[in-house]
Amino acid sequence: MAVVAGVDSSTQSTKVLIWDTESQQVLRQGSASHPEGTSVNPERWWEAFISAAQQAGGLVDVEAISVGAQQHGLVTLDQNGTVVRDALLWNDTRSAAAANQLVEENGLDFWVESSGCAPVASLTITKLRWLVDQEPQSWSRVAAICLPHDWLSWRIQGIANIHALFTDRSDASGTAYLDARTGEYRYDLLSHALRIPEREARHLVLPKVVPPQGVGGVVARDIPEIGLRAGTKIAPGCGDNAGAALGLGLRVGEAAISIGTSCVVSVVSDKPVIDKSGSVTGFMDATGNWLPLTCTLNGTQVMDKTAALLGVDLSTFDQLALQVSDTDGLQMIPYFQGERTPNLPDATAEIRGMTLHNYDPAHLARAAVEGLVGLIDYALQAIQGCGVEINKATLIGGGAKSPAVTEILPVKLGIDIEVAPRGEYVALGAAKQAGDLIR
Repeated sequence: MAVVAGVDSSTQSTKVLIWDTESQQVLRQGSASHPEGTSVNPERWWEAFISAAQQAGGLVDVEAISVGAQQHGLVTLDQNGTVVRDALLWNDTRSAAAANQLVEENGLDFWVESSGCAPVASLTITKLRWLVDQEPQSWSRVAAICLPHDWLSWRIQGIANIHALFTDRSDASGTAYLDARTGEYRYDLLSHALRIPEREARHLVLPKVVPPQGVGGVVARDIPEIGLRAGTKIAPGCGDNAGAALGLGLRVGEAAISIGTSCVVSVVSDKPVIDKSGSVTGFMDATGNWLPLTCTLNGTQVMDKTAALLGVDLSTFDQLALQVSDTDGLQMIPYFQGERTPNLPDATAEIRGMTLHNYDPAHLARAAVEGLVGLIDYALQAIQGCGVEINKATLIGGGAKSPAVTEILPVKLGIDIEVAPRGEYVALGAAKQAGDLIR
């Protein structure tokens, strides 16, 4: 039996999954929550990882490990490897004005052609511009820039030297300073965002981009509280969306629709996808292909908040939404946290079309579900508009458990949708990647 560990350090929690590469079975697993909010001390991720690994029965039998994590966040380190300030997460929109500046300065086409990404508030490069402009004292201490999965992999590795940082192509492609075609860092883009000469930008430490199936590092010392042994191989890891694609076993032309904290539509492509409108980000995947993706800021909280307003649990909420065949003109615009797709970071939610006939719990529940489904439909059409063919789609995430969503979504999208069995697909994808290191 060859045993590996896959980690999913998401926005809300860390999951650790122990997987047998021979039987392809999950042996055990654990989880631990993260603090709420859009900025967090990365040490909380480490604490959650330790707790989740302990809950999973420890890692004493693990031969390799890989970390998948939330994308786009900004972790800054000084020359000693100390965290400079709390990490800014993908859903922190304080850099919206900085994103607009970058587009105004170079134009949308420039950024999309260079990095495959349009600067929006969720992306790392916009958070860097915000940091330089709004917290110059913090920026003056920065020696290394990395992403959440890079940082956690580095902590597991146990080498304080910031030059030991590593990443993978899937997560790095979500920074907007990695070339969408070659997978190499674009220091000209980075220097522009930081308002410094390119030669200075090249002195910053960025994580080494490790190719698929490569070894990112090796655990340098025993971690006795979880039984992880020195010498254990660490895979490159991946962004959460690439991890889910690995876990689901998606092939070219197959899509994943994830409904969780955010809604994500991603499709495996065998070629780069450059969307001039900026709606679709041309990410890479963790296998050597590409993973064009659209993401919303709003997800299951649309239903959670509406259920809470109605004073019902989610099961009753679903029943209410399915009591009526349509909304009878009631419309919910679910931009509760602003929105990324479409790019409206300052937008707010609205309810429109209220009448005495449709202003009741059933129609409001239906409007919430249809509002969420409308976001997903917009995201899917944006990818299809880039010439990407979608042969099938698999639904994952907390929203996949909603009967209302699974009934309404296929009708709205007009494609067959398979609901994946309940599972931790990001952690499973990371485990599969770790398994490649010991074959």
